[in-house]
Amino acid sequence: MIEIDGSYGEGGGQILRTAVSLSALTMKPIRISNIRAGRPKPGLKHQHIAGIEVTGKIVNANIKGLKVGSTVVEFVPRQRCGGGVNYDVGTAGSISLVLQAALPPAVLSPEPISFKLRGGTDVKWSPPVDYLQNIFAHTLGILGPKIEIFQGKRGHFPRGGGNVICNVIPIDSIRSLERVQFGELTDVGGISHCVRLPEHVAERQALAAGEIILRHLKIEPHIVRESYRKEKDTHLGPGSGIVIWAESEHGFRIGADALGERGKSAEDVGSEAASKLVTEVSTGMTIDSHLCDMLIPYLAVAKGTSKIGVTSVTSHLTTNIWAVKQILGTRVELQGKTGEPGTILIEGMGLSL
Repeated sequence: MIEIDGSYGEGGGQILRTAVSLSALTMKPIRISNIRAGRPKPGLKHQHIAGIEVTGKIVNANIKGLKVGSTVVEFVPRQRCGGGVNYDVGTAGSISLVLQAALPPAVLSPEPISFKLRGGTDVKWSPPVDYLQNIFAHTLGILGPKIEIFQGKRGHFPRGGGNVICNVIPIDSIRSLERVQFGELTDVGGISHCVRLPEHVAERQALAAGEIILRHLKIEPHIVRESYRKEKDTHLGPGSGIVIWAESEHGFRIGADALGERGKSAEDVGSEAASKLVTEVSTGMTIDSHLCDMLIPYLAVAKGTSKIGVTSVTSHLTTNIWAVKQILGTRVELQGKTGEPGTILIEGMGLSL
């Protein structure tokens, strides 16, 4: 059984999700201790349990220590499974973070898998589902796996109530990726939404973002506005947000997002997302600061050596690289300081089914 210290690096839920995901991907049993040891309330929270349980369902895992507050979890995969997984993350627990853990083993499953998840789609400290749809799934498709994400209803903090269907068409092996430079910018797209709020909120977010994009990137963005008439709005609570992405001549996308909150103007939301995007694009690197850590598990088991340029080295990225080295023994070389652009070289282990 592989032993992992859950307090390593930033010591949050990321290392837990990555460890369980890699365990399911390689079918190697794992034991994670000191889970969230440095947090004010150490141990598992409901959201972490959701990610572990959903991942466990697709490898018929035997799991110990799965309760709120537990600081030790044993995860023993027994058999790869396909089919459907139906799960309620609870209130506004992040659907995106659950998928982060479950998707790596799902793309190398023996048969298609469909996840039907309920919870939060647009919540703090996690990628919005729009980001997963338009940046993550798009990039993963370049590596081979096909993932379809359908957002039926949005869920914001604190009530949640969102629902998402994610269909995975698995493949035999994952392709490596060699792309350091982003290349010439060809398009900027996006989605600006609001629920249980006046439609002008989504409009103002989009206009503010568009002004900054046009001024700094010299391109007119195509930002879809999403809002609902009061009598047809079935969402449980109010909320808003925007996800935007830049596309290069090579077909790669860099994304950025911002969430609305009480006391924050729609213009500030749009400007925040656009300013983030401009900063990321200006580095000239291919993979954005949110996507880079998500891709590490896939590249680590891909066929061949990958080399990618990242817009910013983050603590999540360095934590994931450490976990991959511990669990897979894969060679990973990171060049660049935290908070600055960098490059990653990964020798994939060529895992195939």
